[in-house]
Amino acid sequence: MQIILLDKVVNLGNLGEIVKVKDGYARNFLIPQGRARRATAANKAEFEAKRAELEKAAAAKLAECQAQGEKLAGLVLKLTQKAGVDGRLFGSVTNADVAEELGKQGYKVSKSQVRMPNGPIKTVGEAAVNVQLHTDVTVEITVTVLGETA
Repeated sequence: MQIILLDKVVNLGNLGEIVKVKDGYARNFLIPQGRARRATAANKAEFEAKRAELEKAAAAKLAECQAQGEKLAGLVLKLTQKAGVDGRLFGSVTNADVAEELGKQGYKVSKSQVRMPNGPIKTVGEAAVNVQLHTDVTVEITVTVLGETA
């Protein structure tokens, strides 16, 4: 299926490009999320009429994410979890825990934006975590896990 991208999509293309993707990917993911439209003649004409407005909105969103990224850069987040005497946690610190703690500190971040390169944190100490605010904006923060003995 040929579609017009209304947003930058990783490994696919930028705003305004006409690309060919599998039908299910377009119908079930890109079109419902508002990231693409079918590449019909009417939709192409409508897109060209709104192109400047869409590019302006995309640039504003990128600028907003970059501003939030500058605030987040270098942040040290402290979490307390129950741990044994050997420093291993009872459970783990996941991306949902990190997103929730960032929300408490006033940063609007969803758990899908928090990327943990080494998986969930299972020990006491520091770990590097990436927060992807936009396809072009990724910020690294440090999560410090403090042990709380049971």
